[in-house]
Amino acid sequence: MTTPHVLIAGGGIAGLSLALTLHQVGVRCTVFDSVPVLRPLGVGINLQPNAVRELYDLGITGDALDRVGLPAREWALVGRNGNDIYAEPRGLLAGYNWPQYAVHRGQLQMLLYDKVVQRLGADAVRLGQRVTGYAQDGDSVTAMLADAEGRESRTTGALLIGADGLHSAIRAQMHPDQPPIRWGGAILWRGVTRAKPIRTGSSFVGLGTHKHRMVIYPISHPDSDGMATINWIAEQTFDNSAGWEGDWNKKVSVQDFVHHFEGWNFDWLDVPALIRGADEVYEYPMIDRDPVPTWVDGRVALMGDAAHVMYPTGSNGASQAIIDARAIGAEMLAHGVTAQALAAYDARLCRPVSDLILRNRGAGPFGMLNIVDDRCGGEFDDIDDVFPAAERAEFMAGYKTAAGFAIEALNAAPPTIAPGARVTS
Repeated sequence: MTTPHVLIAGGGIAGLSLALTLHQVGVRCTVFDSVPVLRPLGVGINLQPNAVRELYDLGITGDALDRVGLPAREWALVGRNGNDIYAEPRGLLAGYNWPQYAVHRGQLQMLLYDKVVQRLGADAVRLGQRVTGYAQDGDSVTAMLADAEGRESRTTGALLIGADGLHSAIRAQMHPDQPPIRWGGAILWRGVTRAKPIRTGSSFVGLGTHKHRMVIYPISHPDSDGMATINWIAEQTFDNSAGWEGDWNKKVSVQDFVHHFEGWNFDWLDVPALIRGADEVYEYPMIDRDPVPTWVDGRVALMGDAAHVMYPTGSNGASQAIIDARAIGAEMLAHGVTAQALAAYDARLCRPVSDLILRNRGAGPFGMLNIVDDRCGGEFDDIDDVFPAAERAEFMAGYKTAAGFAIEALNAAPPTIAPGARVTS
């Protein structure tokens, strides 16, 4: 009997997490990615405790994560006048059984890639091969491939998982009438700067208003000189009536945008200096896609950004990709390497994550800034007079529940995949 073989389109965090999961449960797989060489590209991302738990269960240790980032200690929102709106401990300090990590996205990808090669073999990831489409026939699915020179080939497997990101060819075939990518008007400028961490030394800080803000957090442990790699995101909202006409990821000069943040100086932070300290800065539109009614077409499924690209306001895009991978593995344990497993995965996650897309579109946890702005124009002396503590706590608790990392529920939940579980024929 031929062992079922799963094809994975995309070698990012989603696809590599799925490859490690499938190997863990005894399912053969191959990852295809269009780039000829994987490089540690990108800047900072956050991994919520629910995703860190899954990485631990995959054998990705805290020591390994410490090499690509550091545990987060605090999440805070600060008004434009420098006064706190909301602050809470994160990870272990908040009572979770697992930490939250701030990491360099590209270095995390390379960590996962190295684990895939180590455990599955070098031929488990085929670079320079882009999945352009698929065809299904009975008990198999065929992926159409193209290399950098346009040469075409095909490969067949039991299932095909589209982890091919924002511009997913698999999603485009599955949902040919989907609306275009949606830009809400915000432009993000992202960079990293060597500087001294603020507040707890490992704080995620959102500073400003809902339409004009900075997000700042370290993604490395401090060196002996006390300096760390500080990830920052500068954001400004503009009129989006004409639609987005720029590049999706463009290197820009600091001088193109730093004027939006001149005067953002506090005794604990000099924002213009932080921005000017970056070697490279990239410009992105803040975009998402409207949810689709299903992530599955027979033996084909979407995951990660291909399924649910969302605003980064909740810091859970990468976390959800890892959760997707684990959910697919769990459903294969229950249903085998079958279309039924993909249908069960779809039923489990598509609707709640679609709701999360829309919640993040409404600013996610940064929605507190909207409330403060509506009530006082963003200027206040005592936040309790504007936005009582109990109301702030209720707002954040609602988001955590929607995003799947409410403390009590996560701590009490059994493992997504039990130790030693294997898919049987």
